[in-house]
Amino acid sequence: MKHRTTAGLAAVALATIALTGCAGQDGSGDGGNAAASNGNVCEVTAAPEPSPAPSPSEADVKAVDTIKVDGPVGKEPKVTFKAPLKVTGPTSRVVDEGTGEELVEGAQVTINYVVIAGKDGKTSGSTWETKKPESFTLGDPQYDLLNDRLIGQKVGTRLVMASTAMDQTIQVTMVEVAEVKEIPTRAEGTEVAPKEGLPTVALADNGQPTVTIPKNFEAPTELVVQPLVEGDGAEVTKDQTVTVQYAGCLLDGTSFDSSWSRGTPTSFPLNGVIPGWTNGIAGQKVGSQVLLVVPADQGYGDQENGAIPANSTLVFVVDILEAKKA
Repeated sequence: MKHRTTAGLAAVALATIALTGCAGQDGSGDGGNAAASNGNVCEVTAAPEPSPAPSPSEADVKAVDTIKVDGPVGKEPKVTFKAPLKVTGPTSRVVDEGTGEELVEGAQVTINYVVIAGKDGKTSGSTWETKKPESFTLGDPQYDLLNDRLIGQKVGTRLVMASTAMDQTIQVTMVEVAEVKEIPTRAEGTEVAPKEGLPTVALADNGQPTVTIPKNFEAPTELVVQPLVEGDGAEVTKDQTVTVQYAGCLLDGTSFDSSWSRGTPTSFPLNGVIPGWTNGIAGQKVGSQVLLVVPADQGYGDQENGAIPANSTLVFVVDILEAKKA
């Protein structure tokens, strides 16, 4: 478990998505390179079981108990404590129990939060100030500091937490749950017969895809957009934030990135990803599953990007679960 800081949670959630310019090897390269009789097979590794979080010390619990949170639910709180505040590991307590809908793993939760420096008590960030609440999927490992603390709570819950930030300083975060929404975990709709000669997709019972790239498949010079399932939702626009399940493969069968390997869907602004995604997902309907074959000039061009070599054609299978205003 990574125990990342909660400061700038949106940035953390996008930091490891290959689409935004930081490709992550998901450990499935060996399986992805296995050659089948009809082509190169790209398999996605299953999400690992999370390791248990370390228990806070008695001193850590006492330190967090001294943090005062004043103000009504729904408004930015006043958070005070005697600085400097120190803890040896992530430590939290529920300030107010919510009375709304229960928070369950896999649901999309929207939170407001304020972040305060433990060394001097100064506020370093607030979604109330920016008027931009943050949404994520409960269970997303990028939010491992919040998952166990929020699952089982209810909308309206407020909790305060002290933890070590990425710059190794102590920070205090007060989180309030504003909304929860259950979204599908896979595409749902009418199957569409794909054109012959394209990579083929086989789905596990849970919807996780395995992609086979045919032998002698010629990399296209134009973006290929092939719906595999047509949903019945609204059309996606380029200015929206989308929530998706996706798997990314190279033509040799290497799996270079996958939300399935992280265990939960991923959300990001559609205008902040590679052009092949922006152009390929816009115009599709929510609920759809789409096969994208992205030429290098709509991917990463002549730049190597993590596990993706320069001038690579990229193959994606994308389940579009939700789209909303960015």
